Formats: sequence, C-alpha cells, structure tokens
Amino acid sequence: MSEISKPGNLIISILLAVEKGEFSHVAVRKILDSNGALSRSERAFIKRAAEGTIERQIELDYIAEQFSTIKVPKMKPVIRSIVRSGIYQLKYMDSVPDAVVVNEAVKLAGKRGLSGLAGFVNGLLRAVAAGVDEVIWPDERTEPVTYLSVKYSMPEWIVERFIADYGRDRTESILASYQGDSGTWVRVDTRRVTPEEISKSLEEQGVVIKNNFKDTAEDNTKISSDDQLLLNGKEKKPHLPYALLLENIDRLGDLPEFKEGLIYPQNISSMMVAEIANPRDGDRVLDICAAPGGKAIHMAQKADCHVIACDISEAKASLIRENVARCRTPGVKVRIHDALDFDPALAEAFDIVLADLPCSGLGVMGDKTDIRYRSSPERITSLAALQRDILAVASRYVKPGGTLIYSTCTMTREENQDNTAWLTDAHSAFTLEYEKILLPDEGCDGFYIAKLQRRERKK
Repeated sequence: MSEISKPGNLIISILLAVEKGEFSHVAVRKILDSNGALSRSERAFIKRAAEGTIERQIELDYIAEQFSTIKVPKMKPVIRSIVRSGIYQLKYMDSVPDAVVVNEAVKLAGKRGLSGLAGFVNGLLRAVAAGVDEVIWPDERTEPVTYLSVKYSMPEWIVERFIADYGRDRTESILASYQGDSGTWVRVDTRRVTPEEISKSLEEQGVVIKNNFKDTAEDNTKISSDDQLLLNGKEKKPHLPYALLLENIDRLGDLPEFKEGLIYPQNISSMMVAEIANPRDGDRVLDICAAPGGKAIHMAQKADCHVIACDISEAKASLIRENVARCRTPGVKVRIHDALDFDPALAEAFDIVLADLPCSGLGVMGDKTDIRYRSSPERITSLAALQRDILAVASRYVKPGGTLIYSTCTMTREENQDNTAWLTDAHSAFTLEYEKILLPDEGCDGFYIAKLQRRERKK
C-alpha cells in the first residue's frame, strides 16, 4: 500500500461523516484525535484535503459533471467522496503527482468494497487530470450568480442574498475571504502574561504570529470608544492589543500556553463583545447561551465582575466548566438553563446580559465550511423567530440602567438588524446605543453586535 493510502482512507471517512450530518470541524478533529500515530505532515495533508474538498464541493461537482455521464448526486456516497477528493487533489494539491492521486482513488474504491466501480473512478479522474484546464466555466457577465456560486462553491441562494445586501463586488470579496486557511485567533490573558511574552514563547515553538501586535499598535493604541473599536470600512482590520493570529499550528491543545489557560481560541470579532459590554468591577453579568464560555471568561478577565454562564445541557455546561477551570476565572459560575425559560428569581438582576444567540452561522463559513450546505432560507426564518423568543426572555433579566448585548456570527438582516428593531419596538424600555456588522473580508469572522440600554425607571 502506498504512503498516502491511510491518509486517503481517513479523508474519505471524514467526507462520509459530514455527508451523514456531522459538522466538518468535529469530523476532522475526531479522525485526527483518534489516529495519534499520524505524522505532522500526514495530519496536515488530511486536514487540508478534507476541508478543501468540503469547501470547494460545488466547484468539484461542476468539474466532475463535465467529464462524467453520471451526475454526482446519482453516485454512491463512497464513490462521490472519492471523486470529489481526487479532483480537489488534482486541481489544488500540486505536491501529489496526478498518477498517484488516480492510483490511490482506485485503491480506495476497492478498499471500500466497490472494486466494480474502480474502472469508473479511474476513467473519470484520468479524464479530469488531462482536461481540467479546458473546463468551460459559467459566463461571468451573463450568469453572474452561477459564476460566483461555482467559483467560490457557494449555494446560489446565498450568493443572491449577499448581492442584494452588499452588492456584486463586495459579495465576491466576502466569498473569496472564506477560502483558504485564515489562521487561528487567540486571546491572551493579560492578567497573567503580556502579548510580548506569549509571542516570544510561541515563536520559539515554531508558531507563526501573523499579526504581530508591534506592527499594528498604531492602529489602536487606546480603545476608548465604540467608534475606535469597531470598523468603519473594509480597508481597516480589527486590532485588539491582546489578540494574536497564529499560523503553523498542528494541535493548539498541545501548546503549554493553551493548557495553562494563558491563551484562549476566539475570533477577534467575538472578542469585541466584551469590549463593547465594558464590564466594571462589581457588575453582575449573565451570559444566557454561553458555551463554550469564551465571552463569559473574557468578561471575568476584563473586570472583577460576577458572571453566570448558562447553557441548555450538561454537555455544554461541562465544556464551559472545563474552560473556566483552565483559564482560572473562578468568578464565572456555570448553570444549566434553557434560555427560553424565564427564571423569576433573576428578574432585573443583572448589569449586563449577553445574548450571543443560535444563528445560521454564515459569518463563519471560512472555518466551518459545511454550514453553506446545511443552511436554507427557511432555516434562517426559523432561527430569527427563535432569537426573538430568547431576546424577549433575556431582556427581562436586565436591571434598569443595565445593558443588553445581542450578537450573532451571521450576516442576515432577519437575524440581526430586524430583531434589534423588533426588540426596541416591542420593549420600549430599551434604546439602541450601537450596532455593527463585521464582514469576513475585514480580517475577522462575519459578526453582528448590538448594544442596547435599558432606561432607568422614573422616580
């Protein structure tokens, strides 16, 4: 068996797991964690090939159907996965010779009990290898939606929605930003260590710091207002002094800095929630959908406040507890609670309520590539209704004069601005102080943040 046979087989296992409904980042992590004997180069190969195949699925299917008499949806799931992975490697992984890619795909068909279809796999991939440069693509001028859909492997309905909201050129910029490895953002616990010390230690371990804070310090030497903190155009990139963008990481969890809670993986757009909330010493804070706990922990690290972090299940609460313990934030107390159920004992009890709510996740498709295939207009409508139900409950926990932070990792008006407008209309005690959509081509996840203030009661 050739040297890439085992990685090739694991790639197919990941693709099949995702097709059966598992989230791509979960499937990749499970496969890599359960095969600890893999070398670093094998792990990198599997991760890139699997994630790349999922990310470019629409484009790969388009190519396959120019050379195959059988439509991709009609192929057996195993063959479909082998074909997609093979085409991705032929087109995007120059380090693997074409003949090796084809040979391994044929072996995989046999290994998976489909040796009778090995000839089909062989013929199709050989044809792709010989003719991929002659593929006829959709016309950019006459079929702009189809063109962008195929080029960036994005369902047409999402392309149409983005064009309606952001225009054609900005849409292409957003779609392009989803592709490729954008690195891993981490937040430094500046209570215990400086960004300089963390950067030095990580670089000594071979980690690349992509956004060296020294290079961008002039962008935001002081964060004293929302306008300084948030972006006013896509030319600017978010910068927080304690945020580092890392590359060349094999397993983040193996780093001593992670194990000791000195760094926490969190996108910079998510970090901005605590910056906007701006907790003060003594504040009572409620995070109603807290798992895995990053925002609650960040709040406790910014001020000596009292945080209750809630989520719906023991599994999610256990994850929060694990992160709280590792990050040494005893001020965060974890509670199992359904955000839809109002607890009268907590009515008007909190200075700050964080409502980072379940959403379609269209802002994080760069990291969670399969979201694009799971979402739908109907799902967005359903999620927007769920968010309103939770917001109606969350607003009752904010004390007069307190703050409600509403955030999502998506970019649809229904799940963001429309819900904020609904809240201020339905609950006149709240006024909107600030709202902002961050787009993925601004150097961060797509994200929405709204800051609402509850009026003091008249005396």
